[in-house]
Amino acid sequence: MQDDTDYKRIFLAVFLAAMLLTSWQAFVEWPRRQHLAHYAVEQEKAHAVEQAKQATALPGSEAGAGDASLTPEQRLAQSPRLSIVSDKLHGSIALKGARFDDLTLAKYKETLDPQSSDVLLFSPNGDENAYFAQIGWVSPDGATKIPDQKTLWQSDKKTLGAGDTANLRWDNGEGMTFILSISLDKDYMFNIGQRVENHSGHAISVIPYAYINRAYDETAAPNDTKAVINKKTGSSVVHTGPLGVMTGSLEEVTYKELHDKGNKTYDGATGWFGITDQYWLSALIPDDTNYKVTFSHYTAGNTERYQTDYLGHALSVAPGASGDARVRLFAGAKELRVLDRYAKGDAAHGEPPILLFDRAIDFGLFYFLSKPLLQALTFFYALLGNFGLAIMLLTVIVRAGLYPLANKSFKSMAQMKKLQPEMLKIRERYVDDQIALNKEMLALYKREKVNPASGCLPIIIQMPVFIALYKVLYVSIEMRHAPFFGWLKDLSVTDPSNIFTAFGLIPWDVPPFLHLGLLPLLYTLTMLIQMKQQPKPADPVQARMMTYMPWFLLFVFAKMPAGLVVYWTWSNILSILQQRLITLRHGDKGKAVKAAA
Repeated sequence: MQDDTDYKRIFLAVFLAAMLLTSWQAFVEWPRRQHLAHYAVEQEKAHAVEQAKQATALPGSEAGAGDASLTPEQRLAQSPRLSIVSDKLHGSIALKGARFDDLTLAKYKETLDPQSSDVLLFSPNGDENAYFAQIGWVSPDGATKIPDQKTLWQSDKKTLGAGDTANLRWDNGEGMTFILSISLDKDYMFNIGQRVENHSGHAISVIPYAYINRAYDETAAPNDTKAVINKKTGSSVVHTGPLGVMTGSLEEVTYKELHDKGNKTYDGATGWFGITDQYWLSALIPDDTNYKVTFSHYTAGNTERYQTDYLGHALSVAPGASGDARVRLFAGAKELRVLDRYAKGDAAHGEPPILLFDRAIDFGLFYFLSKPLLQALTFFYALLGNFGLAIMLLTVIVRAGLYPLANKSFKSMAQMKKLQPEMLKIRERYVDDQIALNKEMLALYKREKVNPASGCLPIIIQMPVFIALYKVLYVSIEMRHAPFFGWLKDLSVTDPSNIFTAFGLIPWDVPPFLHLGLLPLLYTLTMLIQMKQQPKPADPVQARMMTYMPWFLLFVFAKMPAGLVVYWTWSNILSILQQRLITLRHGDKGKAVKAAA
């Protein structure tokens, strides 16, 4: 019996050992080997990318931050150039390196002054705000001599205009010719065809790439490129920095996130990516799928640099054959009409749609409201020729849509105002019995068929519209530098007038918290009139808070874009008129009832 027991123990020990060994292989060793194999592949990819970077001036191999002692004109003169002249874009492409590093937006000025400079988008390496794009190839095995940032290309044209195509060529001296065919449409899109012609006696392999590189310092950046920050929460009202639709949805990465947490990589990307400002965008749209996108940060000298780049699939080019790739480069203003056109594509001209390209405009959470509001505003602007009037017309339409609810609300408030004496008596009667007080109040509301909460409903429903319009006025290029009348020259910024300088008559620097313009004062006046028309809250604490509310909102709206204050002030005026009419009508009915009695 003892022997049987020993055999059982031995068998159990062998079984457990076998199970342990099998489990170890299945759950530890096999995943480890898989991880090592994956790691080896990733290392091989990383090695290829690193070779690409060393060969093409991707992050880590850029020669410092450029020569800061040169003037912008001297930097541009360091390379022969292909000029760019269209209705919307002016500038040039450096033939040394085939770099897009000189681009201004001909339709937009830096300031309200018509004589101010055009908005500068791209500028060469070495400038304080250097910003450029480059398209090229890398050699995965390093065996092929490829063009780099020092390569001098030959162009078949001196000027590139809208609808034109310029061909840049470079022969590597080893039987291979590299060609960049660059065309520009009527707006802001460059179409770059990449071709490699192999006239050597052996097959070659090259990988197409493109990148956008930017020197960026939040403290030194121009206002139109800075993030609009909510000072109370610290969050960004308008996203600026790297973004893209690489995996079917919008991805936004802040400069701070890249700076503090390191690079972000997206494998299997399909779509577009780039760098956005409040009003401007540069983006790359490869004609490829399942490529690799990297958002990165590095420091060159004392300059913070940010980059978005992609590495495509290898092109194997046999002797006597050629390999082709294509990428599009958008560099311009975020005009909704233009972005929508690219998002839809143009099948007649062979331009595929660009997924969610309109999302480059930061419409925010209420995208479904913000975009239609902007479309409505631009339509009304086309009719009226003034964005302030367009906002007022939009306000009338919003108010008309809310009229049934507002009408019911105002009737309820008028009834509440008439019930105030009775409510005061109930409050005095049950001053020490809160339960009985609430019970009597509810009975009064039920008896008189009054809903005290209905007065808040239109305001609650208007809030998404308010937030959506708030976004529109911040993010839409159409609102930038849009004047109203008189002193309001730009509806996208705060009212420039100030009562503490007697509206400009007293020349002194007012602290920011004392900046109170005329328009926010008008808004506060309309709010005070509205409050006079409404019943006072029965709760004295609530009544006191409501008394302070207009003055609190005065300082809030003093920091809002003027266009938003125009909307809310005009909305208040319409509410006052509507409330007045309903109150008079309700009062007349009350008099008729009393006369009949």
